[in-house]
Amino acid sequence: MEEFFGNVSRYPRYLISFSLGVFYNAIEPLLPLLKKPSTAIALISAVIAGFIGLTFTLQGMLGLS
Repeated sequence: MEEFFGNVSRYPRYLISFSLGVFYNAIEPLLPLLKKPSTAIALISAVIAGFIGLTFTLQGMLGLS
C-alpha cells in the first residue's frame, strides 16, 4: 500500500513538469520575434486578440452574459 501512495504522489510532479515543458516549447520559438519592436507589437496583439476571441467564444458557448 505504501508503494501505491508513493506512485500516486508522483503524478502532480509529472503534471507540473509536463505542463512547463509544453509551455516552454510553445514560447521558445517566439522569443526571437520579441527583439524587433514591429514584430513584438504584432505578436503581443495576436496573443491579446486570441485571448479575447477565446473569451467571447466561451461566453457564447456557456451562455454567460
